Amino acid sequence: METKTEIEFTKEPYIEDVGPLKIQSINFSMLSDIEVMKAAEVQVWKNMYYESNFKPIEGGLLDPRMGPPNKRSTCATCHGNFQNCPGHYGYLKLDLPVYNVGFFNFILDILKCICKSCSSMLIEEKMYEDHLKKMRNPRTEPLRKTELAKAVVKKCSLMAGQRVITCKKCGYLNGMVKKVAAQLGIGISHDRSKIHGGEIDEFKSAISHTKESAGGINPLTYVLDPNVVLRLFKGMSDKDCELLYIAHRPENLIITCMLVPPLSIRPSVMIGGTQSNENDITERLKKIIQDNASLHKILSQPTTSPKNMQVWDTVQSEVAQYINSEVRGVQIMPNTKPLAGLLQRLKGKGGRFRANLSGKRVEFTGRTVISPDPNLKITEVGIPILMARILTFPECVSRHNIDKLRQRVRNGPNKYPGARNVRYPDGSSRTLVGDYRKRIADELTYGCIVDRHLEDGDAILFNRQPSLHRMSIMCHRARIMPWRTLRFNESVCNPYNADFDGDEMNMHVPQTEEARTEAITLMGYFLFYLASYQVQNNLCTPKNGEMLVASTQDFLTSAYLITRKDTFYDRAAFSLICSYMGDAMDSIDLPTPTIFKPIELWTGKQVFNVLLRPNASVRVYVTLNVKEKNFRKGEHYDETMCINDGWVYFRNSELISGQLGKATLGNGSKDGLYSILLRDYNSHAAAVCMNRLAKLSARWIGIHGFSIGIDDVQPGKKLKEDREVIVKRRYKDCDELLKNYEKGDLDAAKTLEANLTGFLNKIREETGKLCMDGLHWRNSPLIMSQCGSKDPLSISVRWLHVLVSRQLMVAVLLMDL
Repeated sequence: METKTEIEFTKEPYIEDVGPLKIQSINFSMLSDIEVMKAAEVQVWKNMYYESNFKPIEGGLLDPRMGPPNKRSTCATCHGNFQNCPGHYGYLKLDLPVYNVGFFNFILDILKCICKSCSSMLIEEKMYEDHLKKMRNPRTEPLRKTELAKAVVKKCSLMAGQRVITCKKCGYLNGMVKKVAAQLGIGISHDRSKIHGGEIDEFKSAISHTKESAGGINPLTYVLDPNVVLRLFKGMSDKDCELLYIAHRPENLIITCMLVPPLSIRPSVMIGGTQSNENDITERLKKIIQDNASLHKILSQPTTSPKNMQVWDTVQSEVAQYINSEVRGVQIMPNTKPLAGLLQRLKGKGGRFRANLSGKRVEFTGRTVISPDPNLKITEVGIPILMARILTFPECVSRHNIDKLRQRVRNGPNKYPGARNVRYPDGSSRTLVGDYRKRIADELTYGCIVDRHLEDGDAILFNRQPSLHRMSIMCHRARIMPWRTLRFNESVCNPYNADFDGDEMNMHVPQTEEARTEAITLMGYFLFYLASYQVQNNLCTPKNGEMLVASTQDFLTSAYLITRKDTFYDRAAFSLICSYMGDAMDSIDLPTPTIFKPIELWTGKQVFNVLLRPNASVRVYVTLNVKEKNFRKGEHYDETMCINDGWVYFRNSELISGQLGKATLGNGSKDGLYSILLRDYNSHAAAVCMNRLAKLSARWIGIHGFSIGIDDVQPGKKLKEDREVIVKRRYKDCDELLKNYEKGDLDAAKTLEANLTGFLNKIREETGKLCMDGLHWRNSPLIMSQCGSKDPLSISVRWLHVLVSRQLMVAVLLMDL
């Protein structure tokens, strides 16, 4: 048995800080036996927990050198208590190697590629050199290297499936390698039954003198035990490992020495001081030690028996279930308690990743239904006052805020804005309940911490689950408001993929100034109204830089209707509309009217001139060209003179032409208005523009009105007649195709179906164009389709007015049933 004195162990549980270091790369690999022993503090080989006096046994699974076994003990290695000791590993030496069930398929792939006698590669020399050259090319991407390694495995598998492969180095006949079920665990078989003709007789005569032949064992198919596989892997060269894209030695995939986890991750539960319930990991390790001891006893005997293999399979089964208790092919012992493996601790809803790392089960958080509020800025979230009285932030008393915090303390926990608790520098605290709050407020000194109610401007984290990308959780500013829902601007729906049909969202309150600063800097829309790279990444998607926070739905509809060519406002109406887009403190300079006589009139396009530059002090000059969805290029006029007003042209923040829609104001574009503002100016300019448009659109459409009635989806008489003409003409073409098919002029049924689908598609396109051209411009579904607020609504408009068109199922026409 190996002892600790033969191995160089780590002397200290941690290393002192030597200053900031830069990580160049991270490499994941399996630990070798020597590395396992170096990382461990003690060898575990006893299957007992306690001595007669209930003291943990040295060398057992509760050895105090791996950490304190309970809250009253200390660690024998670092002398830390239950909270301070990080835990230390032990190691368990197995008498015979076993497979690592987590890498079992990878082990199979390696065995398919090497000779079962000399460990050399079985592929041709030319393919070997070509693939090795590509592997060593520094410009080859990791994914490409993985594909090359899979190609080698696939080539060897195909060769072995057709015939036996003769090793070019030693002449050994290699067959197929596949997984088989052992008595209690898993195994690997080598099938050479593809040997034909005289090769079989020659092979049988060569092994006629062996004991396997005398015992009636089929020599063409035999089991590769872990000992043989370990020997083969050790015989592989580094070039072969490089060809198969193995970053470490393949023998490390076979377990000969196991790490025993520290006691901190498998604590014991004491019962009455004389009994304890052990963790599932501890119980599983105990079974492995017991079976390994039985195997050691059998191996120490001068003669071996078939019972040896059965115990070996038992050890393999226990190790496999220790890693994954739900592994296939491993028999579960009857009448035994189901024990969770290491994999079960990590995966699933109750695992470490989903339950502990990704789970939002934390304090200082709130959750309720969300609702829209276009009057809020895109950086704000409306917090219900009931929630603001429960959630607190610890603010330190200083000369700048002592008067404010004293008033918070006097208000107490039930009156907003108030406070719930006061903590003193000596560690004591007082809950603000009762009439003595005034005395506590008068005695408040610098350095005390007041847990005050949430107030306007506090940084919070806003999250909607499932959190599918980085922008599913971002930093906002709190805005305390009445009622009971969390509210935010509709422009921010896209990052969260939120709608308002009953969705709920979470908000988290950072509890330190450092956490607030990190949240604002890394996850906020803007940092104190200054542009920064972090801010741009939150207005744009990190995927491709397109705008993700942008105007949507009613905002697009309002902008589209306001910027029509025939929209004019007198001074009173234009001044009222300009007041919609801001607060009462905003200064607005009215532009020069477009028409002076007989009265002064301003166009709807001039509303957006004011929106971009409300007054002369705003130094924002935007120039851009965008084609909207309703753009139609004519043959006899320039594209800027589109008859549908679909060419949007801004020059020095003045809208010269075009009706604004999704291409200009929506998300998913790098050429829109917000993208130009973000690129040429800063995030504050883009955010302010979004806020103004949200307020303007919500108030304008509320007064102007916009709804859908039954008349909007009923086709007119002329539209019905034109539809019948188109459908009859195309149906006649389909009948001609069917006649040609019956005569044999068409080659196959697929050709007929492709032609039929083409004609039916023409019906859809022609009737759709007829429908969209024939509707009145005030048709509400048509407006939403053209501006992109409910895209693609043109399909629904065609279905409602004209026809549903042909339906395909996996690119095949649905027949009448």
